[in-house]
Amino acid sequence: MATDVTSIDAGPTQATQATPEPPQRAPRAAQPHRIRFLFIYGSLFAVLAAAIAGVVVYAGRSINPAPTWSAWKPGGGGLGAAKQIADHIAKSYRLPNGNQLVDVIAKPPSVSAPSLGTLALAYVAVQTKGNSNPPPVPISSSNSVMYSLCGLGTSCAISSGKPSIARGTLVRREILELALYTFKYVGGVDHVLAFMPPAPGVTKQRLVYLKRSDVADQLRAPIAHTLNSKVPLPATIPAREVHAIDAITETRVYSVSLAQTQNGDAVLVLSPLQA
Repeated sequence: MATDVTSIDAGPTQATQATPEPPQRAPRAAQPHRIRFLFIYGSLFAVLAAAIAGVVVYAGRSINPAPTWSAWKPGGGGLGAAKQIADHIAKSYRLPNGNQLVDVIAKPPSVSAPSLGTLALAYVAVQTKGNSNPPPVPISSSNSVMYSLCGLGTSCAISSGKPSIARGTLVRREILELALYTFKYVGGVDHVLAFMPPAPGVTKQRLVYLKRSDVADQLRAPIAHTLNSKVPLPATIPAREVHAIDAITETRVYSVSLAQTQNGDAVLVLSPLQA
C-alpha cells in the first residue's frame, strides 16, 4: 500500500531574506542665526583690536611724547605773563664782557608825551610808501603787549662798546624771541610793539611791530627750529638765525610819531625807515 507522501513546499529561508536598508537622515535644518553670530563676533574682535591699538599708541606717546614748543614757559597770563617773559629773556642776552645787553620792560600799549604824561594808545597806524595808507588798527591792553628795551623816552643804550650791525641784529633777535613767547603763551595777544634802544645819530625812536600772522609758521614748530636755546654773542649769530631774523623783522622796523584822533584818542604812527 502506497504511503501518501505529503510534500511541504519550503518557503524562503532567513538567509535568503533581503536586509532592510537603514533609514535615510532628514536634511539638516538651515541655521539662520549662524551668519549673524559670526558677524557679531567679528565686530567684537575688530573693536577689541582697535582698543588694543589705541592703548599701544597712547603708551607710545607717553613714552615718546611730542616735542614741546619750549623748555620754559611763563605762568598765568596777561601782563603778568608778559613781564615774566621780559625778565626771563632779557637776562639771557649778554655782551662779550658779560653785561646784560638791554633791560626789557613789559607794559600795556602806551607812550609818554612831555606835556600830557602817559597816554594809553588806542590805535596803531602803519604808513606805506604809496599814496594810500591802511586804516589805523585798534590796539589795547587786551590784544597787545608793548616791550621797551632800555626804557621808552630815556637815553638808555646798549650798556657798553660801540654799536654795530651784529649788535643791532642781536637786539632784533631778542625782540623776535619776546614776540614768539608772547604770541605763544599770552592768550588774546595779536600785536607786539617793541621799542629799540636809541641808535647813535638817530633822533626818532625806532620800533619793531609784529602781528601774530607775521610769525604763524614759527609758532607751529618748536622755537628751537627758529632760534637756538643758547643765545649767541653778537658776532657769533648763526647764518640760519640771521636769515630768519632779517626775514621777519628787518622790514618791520619803523620810526615812531604820535597823533590824535578827533576824539582825542592817541595814535601811534609808524613810518618805514626808508621812504
